[in-house]
Amino acid sequence: MQYKHLLAEEREAIQRGFWEKRSIRTIAKELGRSPSSVSRELKRNFPPERNRYTPRLAHERALWKRTRRGREKRLKNNRVRVFVTAQLKRRRSPEQIAGIMRREIGEKISHEAIYQFIYAQISYNKPKRGFEDLRPCLRRRRKRRIPHGARRCQRVLKPQGLSIDERPAIVGKRSCIGDWESDTVESADHAPGINTLVERKTGLVFITKLRSRKGISTRAAIIRRLAAVPARARKTITFDNGPENRDWQPVEAVTGAKCFFAHPYHSWERGTNENTNGLIRDYFPKGTDFRTISDEELAFVERELNERPRKRLGWRSPLQAFSVALEG
Repeated sequence: MQYKHLLAEEREAIQRGFWEKRSIRTIAKELGRSPSSVSRELKRNFPPERNRYTPRLAHERALWKRTRRGREKRLKNNRVRVFVTAQLKRRRSPEQIAGIMRREIGEKISHEAIYQFIYAQISYNKPKRGFEDLRPCLRRRRKRRIPHGARRCQRVLKPQGLSIDERPAIVGKRSCIGDWESDTVESADHAPGINTLVERKTGLVFITKLRSRKGISTRAAIIRRLAAVPARARKTITFDNGPENRDWQPVEAVTGAKCFFAHPYHSWERGTNENTNGLIRDYFPKGTDFRTISDEELAFVERELNERPRKRLGWRSPLQAFSVALEG
């Protein structure tokens, strides 16, 4: 027998029967409902603080719960729930998960349904009993605000290289592979950090631990990582003006990639690199001492980011997009 929701008129009849002190069985028989249905209705909507049953409030509450239930049930398929949970723990966003779900497991849901799934398990800012708090898997980026005029002037070492203004305009269009951006992610206590090399078109990233803060260490890291890339995928490298980039000339000579430098304090001119560094910080927050991080851990994060599906790549990963571009 298919269950039917109580109508507003039936709830009013339950109220009249309750006022007339008729039994639950009698009320249920008159409505053509089971006694358990009437009993549940009264238990749900008979709060001790009011000490009365109000059919209008009960009906409005039932309608609200019905709309909520429809949204939450979208992830009650265990196969979908397991897949979503596993992908969230890999630091993938709800939009990325929704983008690859049909291809991976043959299911389709919206990214909004995944957000609802995450927050439906939370009550009073804590996970419900038997549920897991998946909110830490979402990216939260809060910028520390600096009052106007409070930024300290910094001494900028200007390498004797070409300005980004002289870089070919086609690089900005991301129409072909081979254009890279390089940056250093700082470590705690001014210890050696890591070098990140990001390919602009595909987002492919190389993460390399630096052995010292000197320019020779950055130079060696870039040359070693780009040596594994075909020559036609080594066209340009865009640096910032940090002192670690002063040895750019050997990099240009060995790799064959033309080196350019962004303007001081213009981080948006290397937006691909800055965004990727933010993704890396999800794994290694500010204050991380990279001397304590193994090469295996860095390789794991590099693999995770290179296998992460991207919306701008048609939900392909950077590694897939780079491989396809090389074959083309």
